[in-house]
Amino acid sequence: MNLSLTQDLSLYQLAVGEQTSIQPLFLSPATLLSLVRAQIDLLIEQQIAATLWVKLPPGKIWQAELLRYQSSVGASGIIYSCQIEGRESNDKTTLTSDDYVPTCSYISVQLLPNSQLRREYFLMVLSPQFCSLVSAYRPLNRLINKTLPGENPHKTPLLLALNTVEGRIIQRVLDGFKQAMSLQSSPIVFADFICPVAPTLTIMNQLLVKQLQRQDEINRQITAGRITKLQQQNQNLHQKERLKGEYLGNVCQELRTPLTHMKTALSLLNSPNLKPPQRQRYLQMLNNQCDRQNSLITGLLDLLNIERNLEATKLESVRLCDIVPGVVSTYQPVAQEKGIMLAYTIPNELPDVWCVSGGLRQIVINILHNSIKFTPNGGQVWVQASVQGNYVQLEFRDTGIGIAESDLPKIFERFYRVRTGLIEDASGAGLGLTIVEQLLKRCGGSISVKSKLCEGSTFTVHLAIACEMPDAIA
Repeated sequence: MNLSLTQDLSLYQLAVGEQTSIQPLFLSPATLLSLVRAQIDLLIEQQIAATLWVKLPPGKIWQAELLRYQSSVGASGIIYSCQIEGRESNDKTTLTSDDYVPTCSYISVQLLPNSQLRREYFLMVLSPQFCSLVSAYRPLNRLINKTLPGENPHKTPLLLALNTVEGRIIQRVLDGFKQAMSLQSSPIVFADFICPVAPTLTIMNQLLVKQLQRQDEINRQITAGRITKLQQQNQNLHQKERLKGEYLGNVCQELRTPLTHMKTALSLLNSPNLKPPQRQRYLQMLNNQCDRQNSLITGLLDLLNIERNLEATKLESVRLCDIVPGVVSTYQPVAQEKGIMLAYTIPNELPDVWCVSGGLRQIVINILHNSIKFTPNGGQVWVQASVQGNYVQLEFRDTGIGIAESDLPKIFERFYRVRTGLIEDASGAGLGLTIVEQLLKRCGGSISVKSKLCEGSTFTVHLAIACEMPDAIA
């Protein structure tokens, strides 16, 4: 059987009325659930066959309470489930009449599409032994955004609720439903039902016990959840401290290495029998290690600045044709000195991409520097760009020494450096690709690499097209 309401009404306003001493409360959804469960607990324990008017939030955790009542009480009962057509009725987590056991009649009551009840939830219990009403109103955010003290203000706002067993209030609500019922609907079974003024003290005491038990259960669950969250946060802090210790250890080791070489060179330079070629070699060694030390400190400062400020750095729309050609031109003299053919293909019609301010230039410099550095004399380096779906693909391809397959997963780690005898200069901070990866993560991009030893490497960068701000990076 399906019924419908032809008049708009607010159950919450019917309950509150104009002159009543009832005091509304601010409750969390969890506390509201505990009140509903306490009502169901009492009905089951006392085996009370009641008529229920309900409109609960979507979700099986709420609807399961009605199933629990129906499956536990063997008496015939009636459930009037109020639904807004096209809304709750289409929610996959809302149960239908097919879900209910045959011992109780399930009647769907259709509400007006723009009914005030769309912001309300309630459970009204009607029986000769016991009547009660739990009602909650979801206020508009612009009117109220109240949360419990100490709670995150961004969490779901509290509900304005009331809980009463006063017969005259429940009767007023019931009469409001009768008047709003469609004339074409079948007669309501409890049309002549009169709410008792108040339940017995025994039932009231039992209801209070049930409410306290259910609220205690909710509190235990909340406490357990907070403990779990604190434990997770504690584990994360320990993990961060461990990684911080490893990071500082690596930094100290990396800074110590060039200092050791410099001290060795200085000691050798003090030798009285040192020949000019040896002196020149040790001076060059000293110079190289000073450059290495400077590179390490500069790289560390850059990485620290990025990690500290990257999240707060705004993204900007940039054109590859405004950045890449200039960087390639800067490296042309270095490439010519090694006899490397350096070329690029960057079409002017490529769409703009998202990147942090100055980030695209830094990305191109770091990757291109590595490509030239690890490409032997007479090799080739290409830089080319094209559109791939919602991204612009920027590819750096070289005929360099390549990277061993076992080392590919490590190349984006801090301080990783290729260690090979195929090139003279294997120094460097080992932070360039780490910085590149951090910059790309911030702007929603990515980087990948394919490489074979003695055949060369291809680094592929994907940058989001700047048609609109990606949700993940806005």
